[in-house]
Amino acid sequence: MKLYALNMIQPVGEKPPPEALDKVMAELAGVRRDLEAREAWVFGRGLHGPEASTVVRLRDDEVIATDGPWTEGKEFIGGIIIIEVEDLDAALKVAARYAQVTGLPMEVRPFQGEA
Repeated sequence: MKLYALNMIQPVGEKPPPEALDKVMAELAGVRRDLEAREAWVFGRGLHGPEASTVVRLRDDEVIATDGPWTEGKEFIGGIIIIEVEDLDAALKVAARYAQVTGLPMEVRPFQGEA
């Protein structure tokens, strides 16, 4: 089994109205229950928008923290899901379920090393 991060890519801007968002969240809860039943779910959570970001970097010998995302963009990582599945094909199938429910792109990325 291998660990994969599924990054939900959201557009910057207004969120869907509550009646639409509630339906999506209910469907996502069903996907999560299925993953838990298959013992593939490790962790998942939504993230605040890029305006809540702080970037910490080294300049010369000084560590500096600045408010805001590390880069400006029209999209941002709005949530992360960690799953443990057999291989990349299985991870892509899970990501496809999330994309079908949300209509949002999903980035699939394996963790380095052994699980």
